[in-house]
Amino acid sequence: MVSTRGSAAPPIAVPPNAPAGPLPEQIDVARLRTALLRLSRRLRRHEVADLTPTQLSALATVARDGPMKLGDVAAAERIAPSTLTRLVSALEERGYVERAPVPGDARASLLSVTELGASMLERIRQETTSLLAANLMTLPADQLAALAAALPALEQLSDADY
Repeated sequence: MVSTRGSAAPPIAVPPNAPAGPLPEQIDVARLRTALLRLSRRLRRHEVADLTPTQLSALATVARDGPMKLGDVAAAERIAPSTLTRLVSALEERGYVERAPVPGDARASLLSVTELGASMLERIRQETTSLLAANLMTLPADQLAALAAALPALEQLSDADY
């Protein structure tokens, strides 16, 4: 049986392409979830840009998919419009994004990443990649091999549209 230790929240919907049947017993799902969350938090902790994880995520989304309408950013980040307004204001104050009018729609704005925002994202990516690489070097060879073998599965999970 798969361990669900520490999960008091109601179950989430199973993706439609999930295989039928139980997971192998050697996979402790709660432990995997905790490890992934802790690793994610560590990689998002940085002092470089003075950004919250939500601000950094929105900045990365606009850099990847932009220019974007503000409503599209809110939908992509799954945040309320009021939260988005504060978030975008903070990014604008730091010079990481800029707004432009949407042709033909006076009420809408397009958000795009500035050169400063793009260079800050690149610096953060380099720093977090270096941090992770340094931490990986502390692992024994068998654990590094296990991570290398698990990488395709982790990529598939991270790309899943739940």
